[in-house]
Amino acid sequence: MEKIVSKDGTELAYDIYGSGPVLVLVAGGFTDRSRYFEDATALSATFTVVNYDRRGRGDSGDTLPYAVEREWEDLDAVRTATGARFACAYSSGSMVLLQAGLPFEKQAIMEPPFRVDGAPPAPERYLERLQEFVAAGNPGGAAELFMVEAVGQPKEVVDQIRQTPMWAGLEAIAHTLVYDALQLGDSSVPVELLASVDVPTLGLYSNASPEWLRRSVQEAVAALPQGTVQGHDGTFHTLPSATLARVLSDYFLTA
Repeated sequence: MEKIVSKDGTELAYDIYGSGPVLVLVAGGFTDRSRYFEDATALSATFTVVNYDRRGRGDSGDTLPYAVEREWEDLDAVRTATGARFACAYSSGSMVLLQAGLPFEKQAIMEPPFRVDGAPPAPERYLERLQEFVAAGNPGGAAELFMVEAVGQPKEVVDQIRQTPMWAGLEAIAHTLVYDALQLGDSSVPVELLASVDVPTLGLYSNASPEWLRRSVQEAVAALPQGTVQGHDGTFHTLPSATLARVLSDYFLTA
């Protein structure tokens, strides 16, 4: 593990794998860098992979008050320190990458969860309720709200997870659900923002994801000046590490 300091003094932890052109991974919501170990390992056959903890997660710091711009600065600090040429962002982490507007040579986004037509309705007062749970010192309430109402997991499954050792780890990063909700805003496709993204961008989705989530990637890519979209076999909201490594190698390293 290595650390750098972001513009506001926040320490950011990261791991480095492999050798080759530098690729930074930007985590999605409710995850830390441990979630992307297998992807980083597969990608390390071609790239030097930088897998960092976004602020408030894992071994990174969390200077308050939070503002979405701080995470854009964090990504820029990681890019500058490591010389990253490429970036791949997962799920809601895509908004960090897209809004940061950094001069990567190419970038990829994996299923940003924009709520297009056909998507399940957003949970009522989602951001406000997350903030209320966090303010009340109830991270488990925030985690359950996300897992049941935002993701759609059955409550009985979440109740079972509560009884496992992994629940403490989920509670430890539950406050960052507020951060991702703020990054996403109203969760609509940010057409104006996307039109300003002047970086070749690959939008990826799993063929096993719901139709609305696949369409969210397609609509986002359609708004990008240099957008490309690909679907591949996988599971819900996830592509196999070997598939991701092959696809990103082809996309990033082809002139």
